[in-house]
Amino acid sequence: MHYKSVQGVEVPEIGLGTYKLYGRECYQTVKTALDLGYTHIDTAQMYKNEKEIGQAIRQTVVAREDLFITTKIWHTNLEHDEVLQSVEDSLKELDTHYVDLLLIHWPNKQYSLEKTFEAMLVLRDQGKAMNIGVSNFTMALVKESIEEIRVPVFCNQVEFHPFLAQFDMLEYSYDNDFLLMAYSPLAQGKILENKTLQKIGQQHGKTAAQVSLRWLIEQENVVAIPKASSEAHLRENINVFDFELSDEEFELIDNLNRSERLVNPSFAPDWD
Repeated sequence: MHYKSVQGVEVPEIGLGTYKLYGRECYQTVKTALDLGYTHIDTAQMYKNEKEIGQAIRQTVVAREDLFITTKIWHTNLEHDEVLQSVEDSLKELDTHYVDLLLIHWPNKQYSLEKTFEAMLVLRDQGKAMNIGVSNFTMALVKESIEEIRVPVFCNQVEFHPFLAQFDMLEYSYDNDFLLMAYSPLAQGKILENKTLQKIGQQHGKTAAQVSLRWLIEQENVVAIPKASSEAHLRENINVFDFELSDEEFELIDNLNRSERLVNPSFAPDWD
C-alpha cells in the first residue's frame, strides 16, 4: 500500500467505500478487503453498517493501529451534545476506542458550525477522533472553517472523478495542508464506458477504472475510496501502484472534466 502524508499523518491512497453495503454483505466485503491488504475503511452513521465493519475489524489479523478508519456525523446530529453522543454510539458500533478521522458528513446551516467543531475538538482531545474534518464542503465553507473558525481541518471528502475535477479545492489544499478524499471516484461506473480512459488503460494493461484511480492518487493530497463488493473489483481497485500516467495521458484525463455532479441531495450546499 502507498500513502499520502498530510499534517504528519499517513493515509492509505486507496481505501474502501462502504455506502449501500449492509449486513452480511458488508461484513464479508470488509473482511475480504482487509485480507487483500486494504487498511483504509470509510463509513458513516448514515450508512447503517458501522456494526458490521466493527465485526470485520475484530476478525482481521491487522493491528488496529495499522488501520485507518473514517466515520461521518450525519447532518442532523451536528448540535454540540448530539455530536458527542452520536460519536460515542459510532465507536460502540465500530467496537473501537477511536476513529482515525471524524468528518461532518454534510454542512447544515441550522447548526452553528463553530459549535459542531468545538464538540469534535473535544473528541479529538479525548483521543476518540485522531483527526477531524469535513465532507461535501464548498470552497467558501472550507475557507470559513480554516480561516475564520481556525479549525485544523484534516480532510474534505468530496465527489471527485475525471468528470468532476476539484482543481480549485486541490490548489487550496496544497496551501493549507489538508487531504482531499475522493468518493464516487469511478463516477458510479460511468467512467467505465469512456473511450479515452479505455484507450489509456490499454496502453498499460489496465482498465478504465484503474486509470481513473491512478489519475486521482497521482495528484498531491488526494486519496480515493472506491466502493466494491466483489473480490475481483476489490483486487482491481487496489492494483494501481505498478504503473504511472504520462504527462500527455494526465492532460487527456484532466480535459474530461465537465463538472458532472452525481451526488446532489436536496440538503446539499450551494455549490461554488
